[in-house]
Amino acid sequence: MDTIANDKPVSHEVYDKSSFLHPLVYIGTYVKPDADGIFVYRLNTETGELTKIHSIKAGESPSYLAFDTHHRNLYAVNEEEVGGRVTSFEVDQKNGNLTRLNDQVSEGWPCHISVDHTNKLVLTANYGAGTINAFPILEGGELGPASDFVQHKGSSVNKERQEGPHAHFILPDVNNRFALVIDLGIDKVLRYGLDLKDGKLTSRDKPDVSFSCKPGSGPRHLVFHPFKSYAYLLHELNSTVSVLEYDSENGIFTEVQTIATIPSDFTSNNYCAAVYISPNGKFLYASNRGHDSIVVYEVEEDTCQLKLVAYVPTGGKWPRDFTIDLTGNFLLVANQHTDNILVFKIDHQTGQLTETGHEIKVPSPACLKVIPDFKEKIEN
Repeated sequence: MDTIANDKPVSHEVYDKSSFLHPLVYIGTYVKPDADGIFVYRLNTETGELTKIHSIKAGESPSYLAFDTHHRNLYAVNEEEVGGRVTSFEVDQKNGNLTRLNDQVSEGWPCHISVDHTNKLVLTANYGAGTINAFPILEGGELGPASDFVQHKGSSVNKERQEGPHAHFILPDVNNRFALVIDLGIDKVLRYGLDLKDGKLTSRDKPDVSFSCKPGSGPRHLVFHPFKSYAYLLHELNSTVSVLEYDSENGIFTEVQTIATIPSDFTSNNYCAAVYISPNGKFLYASNRGHDSIVVYEVEEDTCQLKLVAYVPTGGKWPRDFTIDLTGNFLLVANQHTDNILVFKIDHQTGQLTETGHEIKVPSPACLKVIPDFKEKIEN
């Protein structure tokens, strides 16, 4: 009989700093089931060069990825418009290669996935149906059937994109007390309590509103500041990012600033996609699909408000995701419509991005995740 992972950590692990110099990059994609769908590369953080080490078939469109805290397991949503699944993989602790374990149904076009900080639950946001799921993590990293399911309700002012709820993002907060869910269709960030023992999302019948967005803004993704009680909420439909102060005791956000992600004279359609902050907390980055750029902001030290630095072309079309390596030296951009990933050098003083000349071809890249090199892991 399967058992849910116990309360004790699997192990205590640390990484030598040299492991940051050659980290592993995992890439999720939009592909058919018979094609390799998850790719693993090694990044040289002195040059920005990417070297392929592994790829694996992972079902249809294994788009968004999430690791457990020890990098023992990888979880992917299979983003199917009809139905949808979430798949678990074991990560080889010597070379980072993947072995498929099992999958479970995550109905309603799942688009985002995360793992709670104690490695007990995998959480998914299902865009098409406007629902969220919780899945128990079993011993060995396999997933049990969904232990909870919540249907969102409502709509907003954009009749094409907000005719109903569209859960687009789900993430445990910094204290692992709440699951924060961004719903693009109803312009809200919702807050659920995390019941890790029973695998439930509390307040499920009437979820608390953590933040109400401007009607029609279409909130999509969020990132927390690494050191301070602030977060940055990216809005897909009106091309803005909001600076929010976070009350971790109550799971409530308060708006501090909202700033555009595109130039005022850009009049074509644009849809924001991803938002990340540098490891030192000094610079924020967001991707624009349509303008096909990464917008760079300086983060003000005291207020955490944003100041525009630059718009940087991504060297391709439709930058669905990007990531920053563990040293903060490089930013990698996944251009979905041109099947390419470019590597940019980050200026630590200004946050500005410069092309390194390093580029790889990957089919319809959708998600990038960076973890330390397993070769330098030290078991305690």
